[in-house]
Amino acid sequence: MADLQETTITLPSAPASVTAARRYVTRILAEWGMAHGDVVDAVRLIVSELATNAVQHTRGQSPTFTVEVRLERSEQLRVGVTDSHPRRPRRLPAAVQQDNGRGLVIIRTLTAESGGDLTITPTPDGGKTVWVTLPWLPVPAS
Repeated sequence: MADLQETTITLPSAPASVTAARRYVTRILAEWGMAHGDVVDAVRLIVSELATNAVQHTRGQSPTFTVEVRLERSEQLRVGVTDSHPRRPRRLPAAVQQDNGRGLVIIRTLTAESGGDLTITPTPDGGKTVWVTLPWLPVPAS
């Protein structure tokens, strides 16, 4: 396997794109040898939450978002969602979280439970990429 495999998809900032992002990442993971398991389920949910944040919280300032998937040296999986809105994700107050706003908490929890790390990096155009890095644990396809 190569030292680095990577792929990206850019989607419109629309609710239907959340499903498209999740399906895309699921397909890529299967192609790379991780077809099922707890980590795949966690990555699917993480991508859903990150894509939802990119759609809902950019307030029209990001007409698209990009999902990037990287497998580095068969050791770690990095999934990033980039949008062009400058505001970093933040945890909402508990009162707001009753109906929504738990996405970042879910992402942080799943990332920690999988032995990973969450980072946020600025982009040259003033936006940001939210990265989740997880250990790569391939599971043979059944």
